[in-house]
Amino acid sequence: MNQTYIIIIILIAALIVAGIAASAVQQHNERKASKKREEIGKHRTILDDTEMAVSAALRMPLSKRLIMILRKRTLGALIEIYEQNPSPDLKNKVEELQKSIREINVDEPTPDQNTFQLPESDKVIIKYIQAIKKLRIIVRSEYKKGAISLDWFQAEDQALEKLQLRINIETLHKRANDAVTHNMQGSARQYLEKALAAIAKQKTQSDYTVSKTRELQDMLNNLESNVKDRNVQNILADKAKEKEDIDTLFAPKKKW
Repeated sequence: MNQTYIIIIILIAALIVAGIAASAVQQHNERKASKKREEIGKHRTILDDTEMAVSAALRMPLSKRLIMILRKRTLGALIEIYEQNPSPDLKNKVEELQKSIREINVDEPTPDQNTFQLPESDKVIIKYIQAIKKLRIIVRSEYKKGAISLDWFQAEDQALEKLQLRINIETLHKRANDAVTHNMQGSARQYLEKALAAIAKQKTQSDYTVSKTRELQDMLNNLESNVKDRNVQNILADKAKEKEDIDTLFAPKKKW
């Protein structure tokens, strides 16, 4: 009888141990699967962000070298996802991207930024500015990881900085023109002064900033001159009205 109890206790203990072991294995597998999902999610975010940056970069006068940096970043994220979750589809995408990267000519001349045309839509302009900021973050990140050289980082970051400045200045100029059109001289002046201040902050001036400074300053001078002329005209009109009122007041009264 005692032996039967002992066997039962042993079986119960074995079941408890087996249950604990199974639970531990399950928890381990769940942690492993969760970590895997986190890794895939992290690299998928990198993949999506980089592809959006590539899409924006292709619409702007940027170098093939920058496109190469972005494509390699995409490739790195894609390979990480493939290693976590291998599939024929991902393998094909990796191979296609590798082929695309080999076809990029980084020595191709960078398009002249003077060819850049500011979009008409303010929403699109904002997206361009956001894209450039994102591109600068990506380039810095790739440099810190050792994926690109200091020369590449400096050249691409400077090009992006110049383009960002150009977009900001052209946007302010456009808004100043719109304000003048709608007879909002005060707002126009603020936009022009803000644009000139942004240019003045630049340590080195380019042909673009020099010519743009002259153009914006001329517009500001004309605006101030027009305001002065208008003020003089208003003063003269007020004096004429005042004289007319005085003449009317002291004019000989008509006899009825």
